[in-house]
Amino acid sequence: MTLLALACATGSAAAPTPTWSGRFVARLEALALLQTLNAELLSHDSATLTLEHWCAAHRLAASPRVVAVRDPGMEKQPSPEQRAELGVAPVEPVRYRRVRLLCGTVLLSEADNWYVPSRLTPEMNRLLDTTDIPFGKVVLALHFRRHTLSSKLLWLPLPEGWEMNTAAANDGAADFSLPPTLLEHRAVLCLPDGTPFSEVVETYTNNVLAFPLPQP
Repeated sequence: MTLLALACATGSAAAPTPTWSGRFVARLEALALLQTLNAELLSHDSATLTLEHWCAAHRLAASPRVVAVRDPGMEKQPSPEQRAELGVAPVEPVRYRRVRLLCGTVLLSEADNWYVPSRLTPEMNRLLDTTDIPFGKVVLALHFRRHTLSSKLLWLPLPEGWEMNTAAANDGAADFSLPPTLLEHRAVLCLPDGTPFSEVVETYTNNVLAFPLPQP
C-alpha cells in the first residue's frame, strides 16, 4: 500500500489540503475508499453515526465524535420540487438548517437541511433552534428511515476508460492535491409510516481521506 501524504493539522483552523500519491495503485486505493464510504452512507439511516464510525476507524481525530456547527445566518427557501418531496403545501412552514460536521477539528461534510417542524416534537425543534447537536442525533427517537434521492462522486481518482488504457497504469505520476469536495448525497428522511419530514443535501470534503495508509 502507498502512503497518503497527510497535511491535516489537528489543531489548525486552516488545515492544508490533503495530497495523494499519483501512482496507479494509489488511485485505485482512493477509488476503493470512496466507494466504501459511499456504500456505508447508502446502507445506514444516520449519516452522522456513519461519519463517527469512519472517523474512529481511520483515526481522524483523538476523540472520534462528530459535532455540528450551525450557520445561524443562512436562510434558503425550499424549492417547489422539495416541497413536493416533503409532501407539504406551499404555505406550510419548512425550516432550514445549515451545518458543518466536524470530527474533532476536521471538517468532514457540510449539510443543507430542510425540515417540517410540525412533524417533530417541540423538544426536537427547540434543540435544532438552540444547539449544535447534529440533526440525525436530535431526531433519532423517531426511528426514521433514509431514502436516497441521488448519490454522486464529485471526483474520480482514475479517468473514464482507465481499465482499457494501459497508460493509466503508469506509476510515475506526481502526487496531487485532492479537490475540496469528493461526494454528494441528497436524501429524504421519513417516519416509520413513510411520512417525509426532512430533505438533506450533504457534501463530503477531502478530509474523509485525510489519513495515512499503511506501507507495505
